[in-house]
Amino acid sequence: MGDWAGKVHFPEPPIHYPVHFAKLTEEKTVAKTVCLVGTLDTKGLEFQFLKERVEASGVSTCVIDTGVLGEPHFAPDISAIEVAEAAGTSLQALRDEGDRGNSVAAMANGAAAIVAKLHGEGKIDGLISLGGSAGTTIGTTAMRTLPIGVPKVMVSTLASGDTSPYVGTKDITMMYSVVDIAGINSLSRQILTNAAGAIAGMVNAEVPAVDDKPLIGATMFGVTTPCVTKAREVLEEAGYEVLVFHATGAGGRAMEDLVKGGFIVGVLDATTTELADELVGGVLSAGPNRLEAAGNLGVPQVIAPGALDMVNFGPPDTIPEKFRNRKFYQHNPTVTLMRTTVEENAELGKIMGRKLSQAKGPTTVIIPRQGVSAIDTEGQPFDSPEAREAWIENLKASLGDNVRLIEMNNHINDDEFATKLAETLLESLKRDE
Repeated sequence: MGDWAGKVHFPEPPIHYPVHFAKLTEEKTVAKTVCLVGTLDTKGLEFQFLKERVEASGVSTCVIDTGVLGEPHFAPDISAIEVAEAAGTSLQALRDEGDRGNSVAAMANGAAAIVAKLHGEGKIDGLISLGGSAGTTIGTTAMRTLPIGVPKVMVSTLASGDTSPYVGTKDITMMYSVVDIAGINSLSRQILTNAAGAIAGMVNAEVPAVDDKPLIGATMFGVTTPCVTKAREVLEEAGYEVLVFHATGAGGRAMEDLVKGGFIVGVLDATTTELADELVGGVLSAGPNRLEAAGNLGVPQVIAPGALDMVNFGPPDTIPEKFRNRKFYQHNPTVTLMRTTVEENAELGKIMGRKLSQAKGPTTVIIPRQGVSAIDTEGQPFDSPEAREAWIENLKASLGDNVRLIEMNNHINDDEFATKLAETLLESLKRDE
């Protein structure tokens, strides 16, 4: 058994296991094929209905059975035996072990290995699944192996809650099932028909052809929108396409995933606020490795301290008790911002300095001395020259000689500052050619 197969958490699974697909060696007879992934022993009736509705739309199907407990309701194209083998174990071993968590983990990773292989061979064009917690885990683990742009639909009882563990940084469409996945009734019949129509429409949709331009990734918050908007205009006028990522944790991770995938040629990291959430304990952390991908790969990057003045929480009653005496700003009914302290900004300067000093490519930090967000400026609730200075001093002390540092007596949202960000990145990109 692979060393990951018995775990109950779900990292991105390996896809190198040998898999045999006797039923899928023939040439496809239709233009598009949708893959259905699910437990045909417990949800077979529902998957059969979904399969029929997808095929009624003129799309072919490939069904992968991930059920462990019993025999499938109907014959799949790829059996649960093959899925278990793809995970480095056997179906019988999982049944004998009787550990539901381990079984879900194994079948999730086995399905992911198979789905990735099928897509790589051009045999599937999209993926749909349905289920409760186990089915959602299995289906979305497989979906996350597929590239962005490949249609992915998950019908789930969990789709109205926190979907971040399932979606990650991929373009997975979550549809709330309203009722449990337990039989075909007047409500589930309509929802599953809608889901079938959605995935069929997705795989048949044609993206308009355009001239491809080199891609730049940029990070933005509402409080840094004027800065990034102006910088984006300058970069687009220079012939680049700018992908703007909302710095909500998932946004930062998504941008850095695309950097790792080789899609992005330059990074305008104007909004590094996710580092503050990671340090202090806010809800929008992008994890401990944020601000490392571009540097590790030598991708030119220009960085600003956008929104480092704030840590994000939900409604006021969700804020941990230990923060009750801090300074807050109610951004909207569901988002509460907490001002970072002088000490936290000092630590953020050290963290950013250490990370950027490891960069292998052109790296520039540009400092806006008059404020880092729309509410960090004179007369606004988060204005704190002391916090900004603490960040600047500790950043300077931590930066290596490989990092260029520019200071400007501007606010981050001034046009002059935004233009300098864009022009500096353009210079770095030219030097890197």
